[in-house]
Amino acid sequence: MLPAGDPAKAARDLTSDPTARRADVRVGSATDGLTPISVAERRLGAGWPQWLSLAAVALAAVGADQLTKAIVSSQLQLNESVHVVGPFSIRHVQNSGIAFGLFASATSFVILLTAAAVAWMLYFFARSGSRHPVLPVALGLVIGGSVSNLVDRVRLGHVTDFLDFKYWPAFNLADSFIVIGVAILLLALVSDDRKSARPPRVREAARS
Repeated sequence: MLPAGDPAKAARDLTSDPTARRADVRVGSATDGLTPISVAERRLGAGWPQWLSLAAVALAAVGADQLTKAIVSSQLQLNESVHVVGPFSIRHVQNSGIAFGLFASATSFVILLTAAAVAWMLYFFARSGSRHPVLPVALGLVIGGSVSNLVDRVRLGHVTDFLDFKYWPAFNLADSFIVIGVAILLLALVSDDRKSARPPRVREAARS
């Protein structure tokens, strides 16, 4: 604010006095003309569209896995198999462990581990669900597959596996959804990190 009195004299006093306090006016950037004064940050937390997409994918994964397990359990006896093509066959087996037969003798531990993993994924999605457009699909597949197998372990004490490629432990659709979801998630995050690591000029050239 200028001192009271003659405006012209007050302006001269401010100009001639090196100790006078001057206003630091910044328009659009800092005094170096490069550093922005404020930065608008995009919120990464999941909104309703992301949550609905996640729920739709997860429910579809659970439904497909439960349906195929019910069909195999009703049509084939335990350890009975039907050859399909090459090394692939449909074989009815039971697994009390996690994917591909791991930890088969630790059902309680697997249940706790799966529940903790699902809780962590939901927490991660709540904080970063809008970071990348494929996150609802990727985490939906992982959560859906995990929940479907978790329901079977709690209800039956085991899960039904039936996809047998002879040289690999038998697995089910839920296991496949988990692997596919993790692969999509890793590819999306790596791609996002590479884009953000590029210099601005490189990013502009890539867009053009």
